[in-house]
Amino acid sequence: MAAFALSPSSLFGSRISEPVALISSKPPSMLNFKRTLLIKISCDYSCLEVKDVHYRPPGTQINLLNGVSFSLPEKSFGLIFGQSGSGKTTLLQLLAGFSKPTSGSIHIQRYTDEGKPNQSPKSLVPERVGIVFQFPERYFVADSVLDEVTFGWPRQRGGPQLKDYLALNLQRAFNWVGLNGISLDKDPHSLSGGYKRRLALAIQLAQVPDLLILDEPLAGLDWKARADVVKLLKHLKKELTILVVSHDLKELEDLVDRSWRMEMGGFLREEQLMVYFQSRLVLMHLNDAIP
Repeated sequence: MAAFALSPSSLFGSRISEPVALISSKPPSMLNFKRTLLIKISCDYSCLEVKDVHYRPPGTQINLLNGVSFSLPEKSFGLIFGQSGSGKTTLLQLLAGFSKPTSGSIHIQRYTDEGKPNQSPKSLVPERVGIVFQFPERYFVADSVLDEVTFGWPRQRGGPQLKDYLALNLQRAFNWVGLNGISLDKDPHSLSGGYKRRLALAIQLAQVPDLLILDEPLAGLDWKARADVVKLLKHLKKELTILVVSHDLKELEDLVDRSWRMEMGGFLREEQLMVYFQSRLVLMHLNDAIP
């Protein structure tokens, strides 16, 4: 897990500007020389923007992604679905910085509350992206929960401020995923399936990513663990921008703010889940009607 020291407010959040004095146009005799102060609140927001991304692996002649474009505002839950082999995981790898697009851009754009850009777009830095792969517990390497979470953190000696910062990050991550009561000495491989997923999330959340990517977060879990993870994601979307690839559409439906279908050939199309479910239902009825 890459480490970075960037507060969430550096790209996301609201700010309060200096007080603005409002002077009435009424005559002075009616004003009594009073001034009214108004606090102007600016609700700037940021948005992940992927624009016309194509990707062709080096040494090949076929694009795995073709003209992929979408946007996801901060603290939103985005869902990408589609057939296996259509390019979903490839897109996640580009967002995480494991590969670079052949063409196109991936950046963060900040907007005013009127929806106008108020600064130049900034590239999405890989160190600010947290990614949890399918079956993340298979990649645990440490013998204790504490060592697993802090694996990959800076090993050089730091002063009290750095230690306090890391400790606060760790505590916040554990609070977010509900691991407060767990022993830090516990073997991560001995945890239940649901708690292993919580730990995998805590590893990425300890450094507060600008974007959290999840690849099939419900895969391989029993019904109770699946319900627990869905409940956890509902809480996390209040704090983070989340992008999920999943086939478990019904279970995640209530969390989704924006959704896209990846079609074979690496073409991404925005599609609301309700529309998708209705089209599937119509297709089932048509199939049943054919003798």
